[in-house]
Order: sequence, then structure tokens, then C-alpha cells
Amino acid sequence: MSVAREALDRVRQPEYTGENRCTPCTVANLCITAAVAAALSLVSVPLAAGFAVTGVASVWLRGYLVPKTPELTERYFPDWLLAMFDKQPMPEPAPEPPEEFDPETVLLEAGVVESCDVGDDLCLTDDFEADWRGRMDRLADEERLRAELADQLDVDGDVSFDSHGDAYIAREGDTHVGQWESRAALLADLAAAEELPERVDAWPALDPQRRSQLLGGLRVFVEVCPACGGAVTTDTEVVESCCRSTTVVGVACDDCGDRLLEVPYREPEAAADTAV
Repeated sequence: MSVAREALDRVRQPEYTGENRCTPCTVANLCITAAVAAALSLVSVPLAAGFAVTGVASVWLRGYLVPKTPELTERYFPDWLLAMFDKQPMPEPAPEPPEEFDPETVLLEAGVVESCDVGDDLCLTDDFEADWRGRMDRLADEERLRAELADQLDVDGDVSFDSHGDAYIAREGDTHVGQWESRAALLADLAAAEELPERVDAWPALDPQRRSQLLGGLRVFVEVCPACGGAVTTDTEVVESCCRSTTVVGVACDDCGDRLLEVPYREPEAAADTAV
């Protein structure tokens, strides 16, 4: 038994089987196996049966029959089809801003951000940054974090957390009640949701989408990781799932790798030709 198991382990490809199995690759290869076996049955039924068994075994052990199937499905399958089977959470496109709502203006008027001393960018005001950071530090306590999230979401039961891929998920029992890029992102959002009502006069009247815009927009200003205290950097990278890839802009903690913000990267529009 041990010899057979060792032989199977040498053939098996864990990166394409089990929890990592790519469903579109599996479906495509099983269809190919069935089609080829059907064609071979016209010549020889035993040959067709042997090919079918070999094909199914290859898909089971290796994730595919045809070499380079993951690359082929990523290249030739439409994205909407791949998204139906994709198990890994991919970054959602940023929602279109609601009409007549400018988060930057709201934060400026509330004294949350101001023009930086150098350059044309915006920076957090010193007093908001200190208060926000203090709230993040206090929420680092697990019990306080659970209690504050339950209060913010108006949840009666106990809140629990678990991770799936790059997602940090909050649940009440078996019910999914919230999802963030990481624990650091949750800390930043909850702390800001505590602080902003004291500064943004219109906060009680804002709908969840507008509040989410303000909270998510603030994460780009985080310079010290709420989860591990390390530095935070912004960079672009390619995120891979079972059969898709996309370029994203990520704001992440250097020491622990917690992702604070991840949005799809958009190529800058070409500058208009101003030549006369």
C-alpha cells in the first residue's frame, strides 16, 4: 500500500487538486476525455474504455489531462464564465460614486484631511490621525473588536472571524455579516466608523454605500499597520486565482502582509494631444 501511495503522490499535483482544483479546467478536461473516448469507441471499445479510465485518473490526480490547461482556460475562456467557478475572492471594481457626493470634499470640510505640506496630495490632519490611531489601538483587543463590530452591524449574537484566501470574514453563527481584505482593514474601518460621526455632520444621513466610500478611502492614508505596527506601502501586483489573474493596486503592511486596500488597477488614460 505504501508503495502505491508513494507512486500516486509522485503523480499528484496538489496545486491543481483538492481545495485548489480549478473547476473550469476539470469540466473542460472531462468533456475532452468523453469526446475522445466516444471517437475511439468507433474503432475499439476496449481502447476507448482504457483511454476514459486514464483520462479520469489524470484529472483526479493532476487536475487536468491536456497539458497547460490552466493557462489555456485563463487565456481562452470568457471572464464571466471563469468567475462563476472561481473559489478565490477577486477584488471588486470600485462602485460608481453616488450622484452629488464627493468623499474628498466631505473629508476636507470635516477636517479629516488637508493639503500636504509638500506636493498636491492630501494628508490626514494631525488631530484626526492621532484620534484614529488611538481607536485602532484600543480595538486591537479581540473582545472589544467583536463587541464594536456587533454594535456597528446591529448584531445580537456572538461574532466570530475566519480567513479565506485574502478575505477576512465576520460571521454571526453560520451567517456571513461582513468581509474585509484583512484584520488590519477591519480595525481601520471600525476605528474610523467610531471617529467620523463626531466630525462629519451629515454622517447619520449617509447611506451604507457613502459611508463605505469614506471608510475605504481613508485606508489609503494609513502609514502604520493597525494589526502589527509595521510600515505600510502601496504597490501594484498580479493576483492569481485558480484560473484567472488580475492586476491590482494594493496597500499592505510590510511586516505581517495584511492587506488594507485592494482595487483593480486601471491604466492611466493617454494624455490628450494638445499639439496645434
